Amino acid sequence: MNTTHRLFFALSLPEETSQQIIRWRAQSFPLQAGRPVAAANLHLTLAFLGEVSERKAQQLQTLAGRIHQPGFTLTLDDAGHWPRPGVVWLGCRHAPRGLLQLAELLRSQAARNGCYQSPQPFHPHITLLRAATRPVALPAATFRWTLPIQQFTLYESRQEEGRIRYHPRAHWPLTS
Repeated sequence: MNTTHRLFFALSLPEETSQQIIRWRAQSFPLQAGRPVAAANLHLTLAFLGEVSERKAQQLQTLAGRIHQPGFTLTLDDAGHWPRPGVVWLGCRHAPRGLLQLAELLRSQAARNGCYQSPQPFHPHITLLRAATRPVALPAATFRWTLPIQQFTLYESRQEEGRIRYHPRAHWPLTS
């Protein structure tokens, strides 16, 4: 049996920040705006890998372990709505260079190892709502979270009890 895993590299959020974002989202968007992403699933995807064999997953983990890059600070101070995929997102007005470099490294390693990478430019964001296909009123800039980023994680997406759950498989530190 050839088992595959649905994987992606991402930045996770501290629990306290996730809870603050959830409270802000509840105050900022009506229930009918879209389907909220669970607090435990909030993350910023760096590189989506798709369905990957265990062997390829191990290769990608080895390559990720070779990345030596300094940590950086991420400021979440922007929000938007992409109507076609039905996504309301939280992001940054000015992506830090370290974030863009890390995403590019992971995306290029994934592509060289046969994982399709979208030709769309990397747009760092955290998905807040899905199925938001109707116009959504975005809140005024009444939010700002600043996070020190000191590691990145490989996650596996699994269907459990009718819900998608993200499970960390491995993580790597960014240097100080």
